[in-house]
Order: sequence, then structure tokens, then C-alpha cells
Amino acid sequence: MRPWFIGVAIVLLAGCAATGGSGGDYHSDAPASPLGSPFASGPTAHGRTWPLILDRTDMSIGTTVVFSRVPTVGELHDLELVQGMQHLLIALPSWPRGAESIEALQQLAPETDAIIVLPGYPPTRESAEAWNLLGARVRIVCYVTEAPPSAAVVGDLNTMRGLERVICETDDPRRTGFERLQRPLSFRKVVE
Repeated sequence: MRPWFIGVAIVLLAGCAATGGSGGDYHSDAPASPLGSPFASGPTAHGRTWPLILDRTDMSIGTTVVFSRVPTVGELHDLELVQGMQHLLIALPSWPRGAESIEALQQLAPETDAIIVLPGYPPTRESAEAWNLLGARVRIVCYVTEAPPSAAVVGDLNTMRGLERVICETDDPRRTGFERLQRPLSFRKVVE
């Protein structure tokens, strides 16, 4: 397990949430360019301002590919052509509704280090169980902002084989509501 990679995933997810995704409030008098301006102080190309984190203990050279949706089978096969492909991060905007919506992930190469970041709690038991039907090896992180609404939701999380960690962003970190969670729990407090 690489704890530093989970940290990168969390920072990437926080970067997405902080930017609002589109970067629509960035204005420039410079003419529009498909690559953006190297002198701009706003979002980078494609509207993302994700920070880069370097881990000094990781001496490998590799590439992390990031998707904000479930990639297609063709895109997963194209990952084999990415120079130094090492990690696949999929930060989804919502929970997939069923197994058919994540079916393409069956085509993940066995050696692919894939981590899935899911916002909030599973909306239904089927949403949580869909990840157990997936034959590919994935590591799942749930990113929440409040305690679980019920013990049944915690039970759904506990049944997810690939769930590696739950991270709760809150101003008042407490285990209240998480007592039955059988996965590591982290708290995140943002100070602005």
C-alpha cells in the first residue's frame, strides 16, 4: 500500500472541489489559446489548478493518469501507450448507479494501480455492491463531509472489498457515527 498516493488523490480531489471544476470566473484580456497563457495567474489548461505533490520516498519515474469519469474500454487500452504509466486515478463526481456503469473497469490491466475517489456515501446498497462485482483490482477512497446518515450506510461501506479508506472533511473531527466502520478513517480540516 502506498499511503502517499492516497494523499495525492485527496489533494487532487480537494483541488477539483476548490476550483469548481470549470474555472469559469477566470477572465483574461489575452486572446484565447488552446494551450492557455504561460503568464496567466488563473487556472491552467482545461481549467484545472491541481497541485503537484512530490514524495521524496518514491524514487520511481512514472505517470499518473487522471479521469473525472469512468474511462471507456478503448481509453483503458490506450493507457498501455502512456510513457511511464504508473497510476490511474478516477475521481468520480457521483456514485455510479450500478455494475453496468463501471463495467469498462473489468478491462483494467492486472498490474494497474487504480484508485477510485467517490464523493459522499453510497446512495443505495446496489451502488456499494456494484464494486464487489468488479473483477479488477481497485482501491476505493470515499470522501465525505458529514457523519453517516445511518448504521445501514456504514454496513454498506463495510461490505465493499475495495474500500481502502474513508476521509471526512469537517471542522470538528469526531468518530461519532463512524464507530462501526471497519476501514481506516481520516479527518481533513481546511483552514482558509
